[in-house]
Amino acid sequence: MDTRDTGNAALIGSWKMVSWTREVVETGAVSDVLGPAPIGYIAYHADGRMMATVFSRSRPAGTGAPLRTEQKARLFDTMLAYVAAYTLEEDRVIHHVEAAWNPDWEIDLSRPFTLDGDRLFISGAPNVDPLTGEDVLYRMEFTKV
Repeated sequence: MDTRDTGNAALIGSWKMVSWTREVVETGAVSDVLGPAPIGYIAYHADGRMMATVFSRSRPAGTGAPLRTEQKARLFDTMLAYVAAYTLEEDRVIHHVEAAWNPDWEIDLSRPFTLDGDRLFISGAPNVDPLTGEDVLYRMEFTKV
């Protein structure tokens, strides 16, 4: 499906992340994925392309010195970034990821979404958290820039 023909022009543009939460399906416990008030944007373009970047506010400060392996790992664990084509199917946006900070994300990511004025909500189907093994549900909220 060509995204330009969907008539959903409200999705086009840049969106600033407000929150990214993780809910444990079994217990209902909710936590922030990258800490409170992450720094992030998602942008949808009329040509069917999109990009997403998110950073934790608690990232280690730079020192100007070459990074050691453990510093690189910490930086990797405090961010997300990818570029993709996207298509819309009713209430879902599918990101056809071409390149990502984590190559395991170079897949199709199908996400339910809703628009409420200048707010965008994106969620994912329950998934297994690779760090804990728990079934979790991720939710993201954005405001239009």
